[in-house]
Amino acid sequence: MREVAFIKQNKQKWLDFEQAIFGKSKKNPDEMANLYIHLVNDLSYAQTYYPKSKTTVYLNYLASQIYQKIYKTKREEKNRFIEFFKTEVPLTVYQYRRYLLYAFLIFFAAVAIGVVSARYDENFVRLILGDGYVNMTLENIKKGNPVAVYKSSGSVQSFIGITANNLGVGARSYLYGIFGGIGTFLFLIYNCIMLGSFQYFFYQHGVFGASVRGIWIHGCMEIFGMVVEAACGFILGASLLFPRTFSRLNSFKIGIRDSLKIFVSTIPFTIAAGFMEGFITRYALEMPQWLNTIIILGTLTVISFYYLIYPTLVHKKLNS
Repeated sequence: MREVAFIKQNKQKWLDFEQAIFGKSKKNPDEMANLYIHLVNDLSYAQTYYPKSKTTVYLNYLASQIYQKIYKTKREEKNRFIEFFKTEVPLTVYQYRRYLLYAFLIFFAAVAIGVVSARYDENFVRLILGDGYVNMTLENIKKGNPVAVYKSSGSVQSFIGITANNLGVGARSYLYGIFGGIGTFLFLIYNCIMLGSFQYFFYQHGVFGASVRGIWIHGCMEIFGMVVEAACGFILGASLLFPRTFSRLNSFKIGIRDSLKIFVSTIPFTIAAGFMEGFITRYALEMPQWLNTIIILGTLTVISFYYLIYPTLVHKKLNS
C-alpha cells in the first residue's frame, strides 16, 4: 500500500488516538489498552514499509504517549513514585534521545574550546573564573592541596549551599530553553568552556591528577546532570520551534510535560552530588586512591546507565 493511501485510511483513527491521549475524550484503561494494540499494529506496518517516513516517527510518538497514559490510569498501580523513575522517565528519555546526544556533543566541543583557549591565552582562566578564585587556587596548590576550597566551610553548610546553587543552575539551564533553546545553548557553552579551562589550569600547574581525584568525586553526577538539564532545555525550545503535526500551543504543552519529567529525574542526582561535594570531596586526597577511583567510576556508571542504557532496555521491553 502506498504511504498516502495508508495515511488516508487511518487518519481519523489516529486523530481519535490524539483525542484520547491528550485528554479531550475520556477512555478507561481497557479502552486505552485496546487503542494501544491497534496503534502498535499500525506502527509495525509503517516501520516495515516506510521506515524513514515522518509517519513512522509520528506513530512511534503516539505509541509512547498512549503507553504512558495507560500506566497513569491503571487502577492497580500503587507505587506512582517508583513507576515514574522506573518507566515514565526512561521512555521519555528514549523518545528524546537525540536531544541528549546534541547536548553531549555541545558539551565536549565547548570543553575542548575551554582547554584550547586556556592553553593559548594565559589570561583566559582569570577572565572566566575571576582573579580572586584563581589566586586562591594558586595558594592552595603551593600548600599542596589544590582542591582545598572544598574544606573552606563546614560539611552541612557546604552541602546545603552547594545543592541549592546547583539546583538553581540546573533550573536556569532548563528554563532558558523557552527562548527557542538559544538560552540553554549559550548557558551550556559558557559552563563547559569554564570547565575545560579550569581543568587545563590544573594541568598547567602539574596537579591535574589531584584535581581529578577531588573534582570528579562529585563532578560525575553534577556535570552529567548539567548536560541532561540542557537537553531538557533543548526539548522545550524545540517544542516551540518545531510543532510537527500539532498546533504550536499543544506542542509546547507536550514539550513542557515531557521535558519537565526528565528535568525532575535529575534532582536526586543533583542532591547526591551536593552531598558528596559537601561531605566526601574534602577527603579526596586523603583517602586511598583505589577508593577514590571506585567512587568516581561508580557514580559515573550509575548515572550513565540510567540515562544512556536503561531507556533502551525499557523501550525494548515495551516493544516485546
